[in-house]
Amino acid sequence: MAEAVLPNLGLSARLEQQGPIPLDVALEVASGEILALVGPSGSGKTTILRAIAGLYRVAEGSVISGGRTWFNSAAGVNVPARRRRVGFVFQSYALFPHLTALQNVMEALTDSPAASRAALARAALAKVHLEGLEHRHPSELSGGQQQRVAVARAIVRQPEALLLDEPFSAVDRMTRYRLQRELAQLRRDLSMPVILVTHDLEEAARLADRIAVIHRGKLLQTGAVADVMTRPVSPAVARLVGIRNVFDGAILDGRSPGGGLLVGWQGRNLETTVETGFAPGDRVSWCIPSDSVIVHRRDRPSRGEHENPVHGRVSEALRLGETTELMIRVDASDAHPLHCSVPTHAARRNGIEPGIEIGVSLKADAIQLMRPEDAGTAALAAP
Repeated sequence: MAEAVLPNLGLSARLEQQGPIPLDVALEVASGEILALVGPSGSGKTTILRAIAGLYRVAEGSVISGGRTWFNSAAGVNVPARRRRVGFVFQSYALFPHLTALQNVMEALTDSPAASRAALARAALAKVHLEGLEHRHPSELSGGQQQRVAVARAIVRQPEALLLDEPFSAVDRMTRYRLQRELAQLRRDLSMPVILVTHDLEEAARLADRIAVIHRGKLLQTGAVADVMTRPVSPAVARLVGIRNVFDGAILDGRSPGGGLLVGWQGRNLETTVETGFAPGDRVSWCIPSDSVIVHRRDRPSRGEHENPVHGRVSEALRLGETTELMIRVDASDAHPLHCSVPTHAARRNGIEPGIEIGVSLKADAIQLMRPEDAGTAALAAP
């Protein structure tokens, strides 16, 4: 007999163990929300999904979905995977090669009356735009079409939670973009929590409401996409979300004209808009996204050049289509380059090439102050 579908109250998971795969995470995902798990390979993201789905048992913790306990180590509760209403889309699709698209989707409906399975499967395939392809085998479908079959199989049971493990990594860029659009459209009809594992930060920013940064099984930060990407809580998180401008400095006496803290760095006083618990003399780490490093025009100055001006020498100008990425040495050391980018046409117009002297401004409201990390933590999060 099929289980009654309860109102979806969201998903929470607390997963802890020392090994063999270290885990120390606590996640909450509201109904209708997409949470992206990001982090390097081997950080435990797939294991987290498998633990939520009941395919892997952690040493300690709990998993609660829709108000029901699926797992609680202290209470001895561990609902089998087949009884957890989870839709799971694997990176490798995991389709049965000898079954048609329709039959693959019907395989997820063993708890439903036999007479209704085909109709339910057809409706799920229609939701992912595969009408007319129901009787094709996986070998007769493109990678994108196979992924749509996997999504249809995941949602056909009306799951309480949808888990997506690198769902678009095996398809080409254009197909990936179309599948991302379809997921964004599909989520409007899905009143369930969705957890997306991805290595692609752009994909996470495009699809997710919040992201959780995972490294070596530990949750380092979770929050709104824009907050985590621009306001990391540690140098480790900054590097893991792709911020290349991470430096050390010290809090100075006094305040900036805007009331923020002053940071000493490379003999310069940097103005910030930050109000924190840091005190004069404190050592800090600080970061700034590359798009908040504004290159000065070489032909005429502007008022914006007075905001944290920094001068250095271009050591690298790498043209990548319409964008040119710059590496700027601001002192004699090779350890402290600034990274930024400019439109390629602007780089050409301004004669920006390796070896030239150049000025940039660091936007005060984009400088994020963080507690400095020790050498062990720095090595842990190094790219």
